[in-house]
Amino acid sequence: MPRPPAVSVVVVNWNRLDLLEACLASLRQQTWQDFETVVVDNGSTDGSADWVARERPDVVLIRNTENRGFCGANNQGIQAARGTFVALLNNDAEAEPRWLEALLAAAGQAPDIGMVASKIVSYDDPNVIDKVGHLIYPDGQNRGRGSGAIDRGQFDRIEEVAWPDGAGALYRKEMLDEIGLFDEDFFAYADDAELGLRGRLAGWRCLYTPHAVVRHRLGSTLGRHSQRRLFLIERNRIWLVAKLFPKRLWPAAPLFAALRVSASALAALRGRGEAGKARAQLSTWGLIQCLIRANAAALWGLPGMLAKRKRVVRRLSGAEAARLLRTFRISLAELIFETS
Repeated sequence: MPRPPAVSVVVVNWNRLDLLEACLASLRQQTWQDFETVVVDNGSTDGSADWVARERPDVVLIRNTENRGFCGANNQGIQAARGTFVALLNNDAEAEPRWLEALLAAAGQAPDIGMVASKIVSYDDPNVIDKVGHLIYPDGQNRGRGSGAIDRGQFDRIEEVAWPDGAGALYRKEMLDEIGLFDEDFFAYADDAELGLRGRLAGWRCLYTPHAVVRHRLGSTLGRHSQRRLFLIERNRIWLVAKLFPKRLWPAAPLFAALRVSASALAALRGRGEAGKARAQLSTWGLIQCLIRANAAALWGLPGMLAKRKRVVRRLSGAEAARLLRTFRISLAELIFETS
């Protein structure tokens, strides 16, 4: 058997051959060449898988007959990966040449660094930050740190963050072997938050490096303000709280959720923030329906999440976990009124 590579890059694709070609081309330009690429195709009908098989024989290709979502497909890729590290790169993203080199350099700083976050910028305007790690609100809603900010060098230092965004991230395989992979019930959205927070609860750290740059076309798969996307985001944040938050924070979560929804409604009426953009596309009634369906689905799946909670590896005490969430808390104003 050939020697395993240092890192395996997993790319999940669904009906975006045009983006996939550019994504894979960016990997060919990497300064770090000791890696393999694993493409997991989620039952595309646009010829994506056939193109990979024909044009990129160097790539490990996994073909699905159905769309298994971000979580299921990435789990397949991780399970097939031979590297000591696993990097995830969205098919709607392109990595700058030093991306892998910088990620591995950060991970090598200490053995307890289980995750490394990239500097993810807007594809259309690289001077606009997409995400540089993540922040979280006390109701489980999470958002990219710095999202929508103009890049003035304020994120140009290596530092600890909560967890990385799955659009461009590095994970230590040892950590994944210990804590498990993505929770496939999440399907997509908040999945990287769930995995990242689970890693933090198990005692692993996460570094952000500004030298690992990814250009990302946000929301290219389901659409930025599609009902499906908003449904998954709202449902999954409830599951995140139930599965991973310290129990002492449970009573406050619904109160913070009510505060967030009220602020979102005000923003929507004023046409401001993400809520304003969503209302322009979906209508007020469409947003209300989406919210009701998401909460109903979350309650239906709550027993399963509580059962999974018992299997979570926890090295942090409840107090330490609460302190971690406070450290990386996003303000309501930033969450609601700022846009990316």
